[in-house]
Parts: sequence; C-alpha cells; structure tokens
Amino acid sequence: MVDAAVSLPALLSAIRGVGTYLRDEFQRFSRSDTEYKTARDPVSYVDRRAEELLQERCARLLPEAGFILEERGGSDSDKDFVWVIDPLDGTKNFVHGIPLFGISVALLYQRTPIVGVVYAVPQDEIFWAVKGAGAFRGTDPLRVSETTDPDKILVVTGFMYKDRVRAEKYFLALSEVMRRFGGLRRLGSAALDLAYVAAGRMDVFFEMDLNPWDVAAGSLLVQEAGGRVTDFSGGDKYLFHHTILAGSPWAHQAVLEVLEQVELR
Repeated sequence: MVDAAVSLPALLSAIRGVGTYLRDEFQRFSRSDTEYKTARDPVSYVDRRAEELLQERCARLLPEAGFILEERGGSDSDKDFVWVIDPLDGTKNFVHGIPLFGISVALLYQRTPIVGVVYAVPQDEIFWAVKGAGAFRGTDPLRVSETTDPDKILVVTGFMYKDRVRAEKYFLALSEVMRRFGGLRRLGSAALDLAYVAAGRMDVFFEMDLNPWDVAAGSLLVQEAGGRVTDFSGGDKYLFHHTILAGSPWAHQAVLEVLEQVELR
C-alpha cells in the first residue's frame, strides 16, 4: 500500500530540503523574533514557513491526502490518507539556540500511521519507518533496547503543567521513576524522544498533553523497531488522546506499573 501511495525516496528528499531551511534559519534566528501562542508556547515565522513548504511538497506527492498540521490545524483530515506534520518539533530549543529539534511527518491510512519520518536537523539524522517493513536510521535498521536492569534503564519524558491535579500525579510518577530507574532525561522534543527510543538510545518515553503531530511518526518508529506503544492505560488511544508510553517491551511494562500506581491517566 505504501509503495502505491507515496514515493519514500521523494518524501525523504522533501523533508531533507525543509531541514536545510531550518538549519540555515537556526544560524541567523534571533530570540527577539519569537512569538507566543500561549505564555509558554513559542512559535516563529520559521515554524510557519517550514509547515508551508512541507504541506506543498507532501501535497505534490499525494494530492488526494488531507492534512493535520500543528500551526494551521486540519484540512480534509477525515480522508483515508492524511499527512500529520510538525514542521519544527522542539521550537523552544530552536529559539534558545539549543541544537535539539527536528521535523516529524507521518502518513496515516484510516487513522493509522503507515509511514513515519523524524529528521533530527542539526545532527542530519533521518529516522524513518514503513508499517510492516521495519524502522531505519538512514539505511541502518533500528532496534529498541534489550536492557532489563532497572539501574541501567534511561527514561525520557516531557514536563506538563496545564492541569494542576494531573500535574501533581505526573510529578509523583517522575519521583517514582527517578527512584526505580537509572536515569531520567528531558530533551524538549517528543519526536526526537521517540526516534531515540526506536534507536535504542533511550529505553522508554512517556508524556502527556501531546498532539498527533508530536507522536504520529515517532510511534511508528518505535513499533517497527520492536517496541510497544500505548496510552497511559495500556490501550491504543495514544495518537489522539494526549498520553503516550513507548519503549522496549520490558521498559514499557516497568513504567506502566508506575503510572498505574499513581493512577495517572
């Protein structure tokens, strides 16, 4: 189905091209150019222009597809094929001059990811997966970690603060994670977090208050690399219901037990 729907080499080339734009802008961007969608949610002309470029290029590759876009919302998102695009995941890192950000593009078929690409722009690392065909970094196959020693498990997450009651439970979970496991990281890009889990660099990722463009591509990477992806209840509603837990099968289960203990949903 994927081969018939879209040319993967053409998609990767299109994403790399937009990555060149982001890389160039990163060198000249001024923090004073930052705008804010909310008090803590930055955006810039770079996000908007990168999204326009990606939408144009993806539309040429598959004209009949709809879109779910971070900056401009949905367009015919009820179609069978839908592109899900985050043009600059890690905007806060970008505007602060921190080289941890990337592009996330997924193609859904009937609301299920069938192609996922995460491009770590400053590092020029492209991670991609096709449903049923595996996950790769460039041409190298990806595989999730096989670590089962809690003291060697590296957990990656993102902080939430929108809902005070849920935030309190979330920080309880973080405290328990730090007690049980070997390390905790917060990189500032869910797409990269998931790509790094798929590559075996991190063992497990969890976060809440996310959107489809944050996780659609990365979740497929993890699954195709042999990992498990669920919502915080262990179900399959991670794409549209704002919580995600992704990791190697062992690490996923270990963190799921923590989330269940603090009743975080």
